[in-house]
Amino acid sequence: CWEVRKRNSSEWCRFVRSNPDCRLEGGFLDYLEGVFCVFPPRLLPLAVTLYALWLLYLFIILGVTAEKFFCPNLSAISTNLKLSHNVAVFSLTSLLHGVTFLAFGNGAPDVFSAVVAFSDPRTAGLAIGAVFGAGVFVTTVVAGGIALVKPFTAASRPFLRDVIFYMVAVFLTFMVLYFGRITLGEALGYLGLYVFYVFTVVLCTWIHRRQRGEGLAPTTPWEPEMPTDAEEPESLGTNSGDYSEEYRPLLPSRETSLHILTTALSPLDYRKWRRKPWYWRLFKVFKVPVELVLLLTVPVVDPDKDDLNWKRPLNCLHILTSPLLCILTLKSGAYGLYQIQGIFPVWGLVTLVGSVLAIITFITTRNEEPPKYHCVFAFLGFLASAMWINAAATELVNILRTLGIIFQLSNTVLGLTLLAWGNSIGDTFSDLTMARQGYPRMAFSACFGGIIFNILVGVGLGCLLQMTSSQLVVKLEPDSLLVWILAGALGLSLVFSFVSVPAQCFQLGKAYGICLILYYLAFLCVALLTEFRVIHLSVI
Repeated sequence: CWEVRKRNSSEWCRFVRSNPDCRLEGGFLDYLEGVFCVFPPRLLPLAVTLYALWLLYLFIILGVTAEKFFCPNLSAISTNLKLSHNVAVFSLTSLLHGVTFLAFGNGAPDVFSAVVAFSDPRTAGLAIGAVFGAGVFVTTVVAGGIALVKPFTAASRPFLRDVIFYMVAVFLTFMVLYFGRITLGEALGYLGLYVFYVFTVVLCTWIHRRQRGEGLAPTTPWEPEMPTDAEEPESLGTNSGDYSEEYRPLLPSRETSLHILTTALSPLDYRKWRRKPWYWRLFKVFKVPVELVLLLTVPVVDPDKDDLNWKRPLNCLHILTSPLLCILTLKSGAYGLYQIQGIFPVWGLVTLVGSVLAIITFITTRNEEPPKYHCVFAFLGFLASAMWINAAATELVNILRTLGIIFQLSNTVLGLTLLAWGNSIGDTFSDLTMARQGYPRMAFSACFGGIIFNILVGVGLGCLLQMTSSQLVVKLEPDSLLVWILAGALGLSLVFSFVSVPAQCFQLGKAYGICLILYYLAFLCVALLTEFRVIHLSVI
């Protein structure tokens, strides 16, 4: 499909429609046909501008969905799975929650993007570029930024453990790329290595606590960062229950179902709106439509609230909207539009069953008290938010492939730049905020611990889902020298930290941070020069 730009502009549309390689897998919009058929050639810059804006908005959708809906429901599920109140068992479960559930929540955009990209051999380069590119970015720019913001002493054993595991993961991926394929055993090996990593984290923490005579206690960088005034947790549709004491009425009063519904569907906290700066308000305006649609379709269970965030009218509506969302986003709506025996559509059946269940739930419950089965809404919210993330990731991969064809850029360079930066921007701000608040060790550990999940589960699960009973091998052939530069740069940055951090007695200051940032800038220059054929070397 790359040949389209080499042809006369009058032939673009016919070439795109007749070439099978120009068909995008999945997604709701055909971006290639849109840019080459809908827009005339002279308006190509306008189309690219609109696509770039839509790309930024897709990143906003991914971030809001993961932060406000996916992670809270994962946390609620892990809380409901705690079967014992024994202190040691409770602490062990908290630790497992950190390195599994919370890691999945934080890495959801990266993993879903990788899974979607691996699903099509033509976009596998996006996944490789994003996984490696995000690794280089986080371990250099983010880690270096933390050292610049607040010099600190790194935790020695967790740091060495995480770097060793990450280097093993990078080496495995390097070998997979060298042989140009990944087998079923190797894909399972990726997932098995992460399970072994989780076991090692738990075992090391247990041994360390036993040596100190404290027992196992929840620790590690997986705990959520402490919010500041600039990063206050926003209340999505829960304003009525979040008032401070001075705003609460002296005498309790029953709210009507209509009032509960309208309050729960409001993504704005007007008191916070008044005291926030203009740029926060501007960004909030862009997020409001996304948050409103998510509030309508994704339930959120909050174990920290007395009512568990039970909003009876809205949760009853979720019984209808969440399954409808899932069936209409699965395979881009192919299953939802399927007609049973050619007569009745699947989405109509889901609507009918969901409406009946919603009415029954509304009749048998009360506004003031959540039902005993309220935890089921956490699983429903997890599934619905996962479908939202998957749908956004599919559109993201398709639009990046389209931009690559327009600008004649490889999938690898798009993955290591736009996709890696977009997926890492949330982690960057949260880690730097955590460092400014006085938790640089926690933020620094999160840099290395979080991306282990992304590479092992992203590559392992992405390739595993692509395999079928008749095809147990996935080809991952590097498309250019840039892939090897990317893999080498990530390995070299890890070796640099593995050697230099202990050499400094784990005392990390501004010099270490400046070196890491300069290293990333040098890597980016080499990568771009290689992409534009300025650097010529024979491909391995």
